[in-house]
Amino acid sequence: MSRSKPASPAIVRQQQVLRDSLPFHDTQDFDDTSRGLLGRRTPNAVTAEDGRVVWDNDTYGFLQGEAPDTVNPSLWRQSRLVATQGLFEVVEGIYQVRGFDLSNVTFIEGETGVIVLDPLLSAETAAAAIELYREHRGDRPVTGVIYTHSHVDHFGGVKGVTTQEDVDAGRVPVIAPEGFTEHAVSENVYAGTAMGRRSGYMYGAALARGPQGQVGAGLGQTTSTGTITLIAPTVDITTTGEEKTVDGVRMVFQMAPDTEAPSEMLVYFPDHRALCAAEDATHNLHNLLTLRGAVVRDPHAWAHYLTESIELFGDDLEVVFASHHWPTWGNERILEYLNIQRDLYAYLHDQTLRLLNQGLTGIEIAEVLTLPPALENAWSTHGYYGSVSHNIKAIYQRYMGWYDGNPAHLWEHPPVEAGKRYVELGGGADAVVAKAQVAFDEGDYRWVAELLNHVVFAEPDHAGARELLADTYEQLGYGSENGTWRNAYLSGVTELRDGPFGTPTVAASSDMLAQLSPTMLFDALAIQVDGPRAWDENLSVEVVLTDVDERYRLRLANGVLTYNTAVQKSPADVTLTGTKRVLPVLASGNVTPDTLAQAGIELTGDAAVLSRLAAVLDPGDPDFAIVTP
Repeated sequence: MSRSKPASPAIVRQQQVLRDSLPFHDTQDFDDTSRGLLGRRTPNAVTAEDGRVVWDNDTYGFLQGEAPDTVNPSLWRQSRLVATQGLFEVVEGIYQVRGFDLSNVTFIEGETGVIVLDPLLSAETAAAAIELYREHRGDRPVTGVIYTHSHVDHFGGVKGVTTQEDVDAGRVPVIAPEGFTEHAVSENVYAGTAMGRRSGYMYGAALARGPQGQVGAGLGQTTSTGTITLIAPTVDITTTGEEKTVDGVRMVFQMAPDTEAPSEMLVYFPDHRALCAAEDATHNLHNLLTLRGAVVRDPHAWAHYLTESIELFGDDLEVVFASHHWPTWGNERILEYLNIQRDLYAYLHDQTLRLLNQGLTGIEIAEVLTLPPALENAWSTHGYYGSVSHNIKAIYQRYMGWYDGNPAHLWEHPPVEAGKRYVELGGGADAVVAKAQVAFDEGDYRWVAELLNHVVFAEPDHAGARELLADTYEQLGYGSENGTWRNAYLSGVTELRDGPFGTPTVAASSDMLAQLSPTMLFDALAIQVDGPRAWDENLSVEVVLTDVDERYRLRLANGVLTYNTAVQKSPADVTLTGTKRVLPVLASGNVTPDTLAQAGIELTGDAAVLSRLAAVLDPGDPDFAIVTP
């Protein structure tokens, strides 16, 4: 970000208004983030085996003092809190390492060892976290693992704290909510390429860290870039109220599907009077639709499950902690916090439905709906990760879909064609840029972005449009309270000024692919078929899995790859025989006889059929354009 520019007068004024109006005198959160500190890792740079730095929390050392004009002061405050790193005692017997990844890892001490709850995103950061824990609490063996939900920053580091061998031997049970593996794997494989590319924008992966660059993502500072691992659960939790005891630690589970994740659960530790709220109660407004892309979450269910948490555990609670941010202590404070969080999601849901039933569209509701003062004045409701604006649009999308009912929006031109027409209407690219400059000087950055987006899509090489659009995104980023909005805007600046930066973190790791069921793997292949190129193909592949006694017939015809398990009268063009364990080699698309033989797959029939299949596979592009056509 060497060419970063200062905050404009309009943004400087905005930041001062926020400094004067927000309750910065309330420092309770700063007290809570430092409470129970046992030790820090110094320096806190974590490296992979090849020496590559995968996490460096020390790069956020600039987050001191009052916010500069280039950072929204509310986001600056949140980033200072979230960047606090170290090992902390939640209560006696429960400890958290924070500031080692986007998420937290929690250690619950048992009779003989320690249970690890949500082991971060990367094996390297998880290993560093448990090393810090053992430095202060002793070299206790891992006797259990809990995944609260199916997002990668809550399981990807599991092989940094335990091994597949210990799990297979029954020494380490892995506990997760029902449906965990399917949701964890499908999210990172089916649309993984697009999500990964957009995640680079969302987390500011290519941004320099500093007051004019990446300062955090609201929920955590950013994602680590180490090795993503996965060990499949050995114990599925299916019902609220289900109890388990592992290594002497009693746990009561509360199911919360389709809240922050499709598979999610909260965990109550009755002997500690402590509730792990997973990601359903954190110190911000969470996403109902994350900017990287996902299925829209259910705010109505979210509010319901928080009500249920209060009813189930509220009377006894002395601490609530989550897989992000810092704990809340004291029964009175906890109940206030949980009620506010519950009311936040309920209010957004109910009021969005009220207004859409009056005929307002999602974008219109987002402009007029504001939170009531009791919610607006609580720091824990601020939109550092989710936002009122994009969450309202998500609720509208959940109920009404992409179409807002206006026929003008039923069959619009795509961005390039629309851009050409708008530029012509505006008198040419130079004339539109001149008008945009006037709006920029007036601080109307949203309008400038809309104008210049048309110019850049119509004439991507127009230097003046690209430069002014980059300047515009920069100011919008400086003004954003939401960490992911800031990162998205400033990532757009980076690509306009310096070119694409690709996808820094790829979630579809070998461990992830290894957990694909046969049908999920075939679905992943089907998604890659280039339909038009495959229109005239007609071929069949038999897959025989010897270890699980399963047989599948794959058929490519009419541009679509389908499969079934029915016994076929006619033989397939080619048959592949092997174990379920080696099946993921097919996901690579490299299905030559040599690669299959090396993987232990026996091939009979016409080997050329595999080449024909491979020829019509079209893997995703991890560097596709976002701010340019």
